[in-house]
Amino acid sequence: MRNQFIPIYLLTGFLESGKTTMALTVLENDRFTNGGRVLVLCCEEGETEYEPETLEKYHATLVNLESKEELNGDYLAKLNRQYKPECVIMEYNSMWGIDPLGSLRLPLYWDWAQIVTLADATTFENYMTNMRMLMTDPMKEADMIMINRCPPDFNKSGWRKQIRAMNSGATILFENLDGTVDDGVRDEDLPYDMKADVIEITDEQFGTLYLDTMDHPDRYDGKTLRIVGQAHPRRGFPKGYYYFGRNAMTCCSNDIAACGWVCKGNRRPDGKTFFTLTARGELMHAPDGQTALMLHELRTEGARAPKEEYVSFVNL
Repeated sequence: MRNQFIPIYLLTGFLESGKTTMALTVLENDRFTNGGRVLVLCCEEGETEYEPETLEKYHATLVNLESKEELNGDYLAKLNRQYKPECVIMEYNSMWGIDPLGSLRLPLYWDWAQIVTLADATTFENYMTNMRMLMTDPMKEADMIMINRCPPDFNKSGWRKQIRAMNSGATILFENLDGTVDDGVRDEDLPYDMKADVIEITDEQFGTLYLDTMDHPDRYDGKTLRIVGQAHPRRGFPKGYYYFGRNAMTCCSNDIAACGWVCKGNRRPDGKTFFTLTARGELMHAPDGQTALMLHELRTEGARAPKEEYVSFVNL
């Protein structure tokens, strides 16, 4: 008997939004397919094609759907019996609307694993003006939203705020013309004042700060922060260093760990006592080229424990 579900990676977006390129990224990554048989359901044909050699290499079968009437439970059940997929990638035609997918009868063990909505920055504003519902309905359901081909003057911050208002939980990314990817977050988008001499971080903002320092450590280089947390001991840390942070529960009660930063200072780490840390951020460069933020303790003061025991990770 099967002991795992068959994941469906749903890719939505208008023609030439980058769906096939994303589908190939999923297909070529064993983390998504586990190296098993893959069924690729393509609901429209764009400029990028699935080469036969690529499909064969990754144990994939391509099935083209010519109309939304073909996308029904009986036909999917037939494909399931015929190809016995262990992973499904569905490149969906957003002109069909997202509603039919809600009532689609899936074969046994099939289930939605991730919904990704893609858009082309060069047509984004035009589509948002003239076909807003078709554009935004998939975004409301998406786990990740990616805007491709962003020119330097693309209003990432403005559009990010509009997308975030529609979907508070999705990961929002922007791919630039040079191939780099960023989240489009600017200083003014953050819930705390990045221009203040001392940036005050409330208990509710701790998770936002933590995630942003992971993505943008350089933003905090030389900045002075004031945060409530604990000094956690760490094996291998030399004297005069501790791990400053708070406990976070990422998925369940069995997955609790401290999240924070290496801090240079005189505080004795006990992992229990809460205090207010005023510290200066410094960008550290690892031998592998990666960067991370380290804190330099300036002073500490007693503080009450936060009302919420665990850190909340709230998306910007």
